[in-house]
Amino acid sequence: MISLVFLTFLIQVASGQSVYVGKAGPQGKVLKKYIEPSELRKLTDNPVDSIWIIDVRSEKAFASGHIPTAKSFPAGDVMNRLNEISKNQYLIIYCTVGANAQIVSKKLKKAGYKRYVNWGGISRWEWDKGIE
Repeated sequence: MISLVFLTFLIQVASGQSVYVGKAGPQGKVLKKYIEPSELRKLTDNPVDSIWIIDVRSEKAFASGHIPTAKSFPAGDVMNRLNEISKNQYLIIYCTVGANAQIVSKKLKKAGYKRYVNWGGISRWEWDKGIE
């Protein structure tokens, strides 16, 4: 069953709004922009075409285990493969610990992408990983 928070997430994605699921600070100020692991798992169980999970680790790291339904776009290749990523896609970007995902996020922003979130590192994923 999809939670109300996740349903809100999907509605916001469909409408093109910036989407972040997580905790807010005083007066509703966002302290950290992120998607809870449990909500991301629901997305992998019920994929949505307009939301892509992007793994920016190496092809070898991706092959050894990745978040199910993730697409491999190694950090060094992303900018050369922008033709494969529509600016209408909502992107959830992750890497090993979050640093490369942050670098890729900044590059995507400079390239005009607005619908993305740095999910951090794969260590946040508590469930089975896809292996190829």
